[in-house]
Amino acid sequence: MHGKVLVVDPIATNRIVLRVKLAASHYDMDQAGSIADAIRAMGKSRPDIILCADTLPDGGPLKLMNRMRKAGLHGKVPLIVLGNGCDGDTRIRLLGAGAEDVLEKPLDDSFLLARIRSVIRAFASATEWKLRDGTSRALGFAEPSTQFGPAQSVRVVARDQARLESWRPALCENTRATVASCTPAAAVEHRSKDKAADGFVLVVEPDASADMLGLLATIRSNASTRHSVILVVQVDPDCKLGAQMLDMGANDVMAFHRDPSEVALRLETLLARKRMSDALRDTVRTGIEAALIDPLTGLHNRRYAMPHLARIADRATRSGRPFAVMVADMDHFKKINDTHGHAAGDAVLVDTARRLRENLRAVDMVARIGGEEFLIVMPGAGLQDAKNAAQRLCQIVRDTPFEVPGSSADVTATISIGMTVCDPAKTAALTVAHTPESLLDRADKALYGAKAKGRDCVTLSRPAA
Repeated sequence: MHGKVLVVDPIATNRIVLRVKLAASHYDMDQAGSIADAIRAMGKSRPDIILCADTLPDGGPLKLMNRMRKAGLHGKVPLIVLGNGCDGDTRIRLLGAGAEDVLEKPLDDSFLLARIRSVIRAFASATEWKLRDGTSRALGFAEPSTQFGPAQSVRVVARDQARLESWRPALCENTRATVASCTPAAAVEHRSKDKAADGFVLVVEPDASADMLGLLATIRSNASTRHSVILVVQVDPDCKLGAQMLDMGANDVMAFHRDPSEVALRLETLLARKRMSDALRDTVRTGIEAALIDPLTGLHNRRYAMPHLARIADRATRSGRPFAVMVADMDHFKKINDTHGHAAGDAVLVDTARRLRENLRAVDMVARIGGEEFLIVMPGAGLQDAKNAAQRLCQIVRDTPFEVPGSSADVTATISIGMTVCDPAKTAALTVAHTPESLLDRADKALYGAKAKGRDCVTLSRPAA
């Protein structure tokens, strides 16, 4: 089944008709004849969406949404109202209370099913991001506030700009976003320094459906606008075209002749959801970066480095190309902390990380894997190239003193490097599995040798075949 739909309608015939339509599209259906029945049904099994008649024996959709709010279901189960000639004020009250849409009877089957698909898809996506956000917060990353984010912008796209004059004031007054109008040709154009539009209102005029379908596809495929919200406003309502645009990625479809305040309300609802989804994505992205990046030096940490080393070893096995693994450790680092303070020690670590990163190739990886210990992986580097690189790094750290905060005297420091080089091409058959742990262990043992030799030098372990 594609999802579970709860139909709330006091008329059995209406429920039967909807059951046939939904079953043909592989939806599971539950039904209720009143608000009380609907709440009981949701208590047993939460639906993916609710289709609610505009009149019920014990209230109406507004009362049902209020009961859902008290039951903790508000915002978790979307609701579409099926109306019989609702006036403009009623529509706005329903939409303002949280209804996803108000569809007038008689219902067009294709548009109804497309609207159900669109709403379920949007809520499933939001639930997935909230789940990922919950994981991030469990790791200690709080959800950012969405109330004071960057200002949003909207582009109203129409061939005939004069047609927009009738509802432009209401749109500007009832949304917090900056509203600008443009033609379809200029809709996705923006200078590189400008932020892409957060939302688009596509006004589909007679004979402009092909252009708007192409523009909709462009918005959804463009990396800078794929998360933008899209409200389609049809000058001549066409259910088949509306269904097609919903399935192509439009977030909402409405008729042009509706109250301009309804346009603003629908758009503001979509923009509010975008603010939330953007915040959730940022939270997850921040959580992932924090899990893989050392906060002091900005280098990758051990959690990232070990799987990366495994991928390099596996690639070397298949390609026959060599690679080098180094462990670099600051010499007498405790003395720096004890003499100059931990702030000075942190400054030395940060600058050492910068020097290592800036003096290696872009393809090389540098990670901080311990207090003052760094892991360096150089794919494609043979023995001599890796040795030259390691000696150069020792010299770069040795020759330039470190500036530390709060001190007029610079700090000198050195590093020791232990290294192992794997060259599969030098053996007829690769029989040794180069696990990240074994590679790190060989480089670590070589590091002990460098420390024993007096530090500030490079020691090579037995090359790994």
